[in-house]
Amino acid sequence: MAPAKQASQSKAAAPMAAGARLEAMRRRVRLSRLAVWTVIAAGPIALCVAVASTPATVEAATPAKPTAVRTAAAADPAGYAQLFVSAWLRSSANDATSAQARLAQALAPGVELPLQDPPAGAQSTPQSVTAVRSAQCSGGRWSVTVAAQYADGRLRYYAVPVAAGGAGASFAVTGAPGVVAGPARAAAAKSPYRVTVPEGELSSAVGEFFTAYLTGAGEVSRYLAPGVALSALSPAPYTAVSVQQVSAAEETAAAARVPADGTKVRVLVQVEAQDIDGRWPLAYELALTARSDRWEVAALESGTAQGGGAR
Repeated sequence: MAPAKQASQSKAAAPMAAGARLEAMRRRVRLSRLAVWTVIAAGPIALCVAVASTPATVEAATPAKPTAVRTAAAADPAGYAQLFVSAWLRSSANDATSAQARLAQALAPGVELPLQDPPAGAQSTPQSVTAVRSAQCSGGRWSVTVAAQYADGRLRYYAVPVAAGGAGASFAVTGAPGVVAGPARAAAAKSPYRVTVPEGELSSAVGEFFTAYLTGAGEVSRYLAPGVALSALSPAPYTAVSVQQVSAAEETAAAARVPADGTKVRVLVQVEAQDIDGRWPLAYELALTARSDRWEVAALESGTAQGGGAR
């Protein structure tokens, strides 16, 4: 074919190819529109399916930082009420300028002083004054029960109304004390220590431990389990200690022989300690662990299982 004829055919084919591509694009646009209208006509369910099938990028929400909330602890005015009752009971309107009278009037300006004129030798002032109960009322008001103990054995309880403000920044006795009945005796839970431990390895171990702990005779550390730190009382308050009874929470503690290493028991030990003033019955709770055919003290827990003490 001649070159001139080939060039003529190429120029004719170019517009045809461009037109074909344009027509294909138009068909795709028409088909897309048709698909959208079909979905809309089919109802909400189809539309949801169409949306769900479309890839989407979801940005994870940044977790909100927790806001620290500080709640002001209500200050217990027990000590303030105790101080007032102590001064009030030791003051008299006959001597309003005494140190105790001035203190009572400073703590409770609106409360009258007692009018005391006791006969010679009378025990009118208390030996000790102790706050025994605090009850918080509404609006920052408290009722504090204070016990006054006298040398002749009398014991009186006073209820004192106190207002507290500013989370303990201020207190005020708002009325005269009132004599009330003392707190009722609470029912104690049954002791978990119901297994009697006979004389043997365990009772001997706790006896030696308390001799070192309370009298300073011997090293306390030799009776402790690995990792346990406990120092003897210093200065030693007693000169002699004897074990009166050992009770356990687990039957294993009553065995004649020391059990396998790692065996743990809890015991209540009642001891009698002696000093220059006399003999004192004391009780201690211990946790012990068996190791190398001997019992070792793992923790001194006086007051916990018996009814609420500090570890």
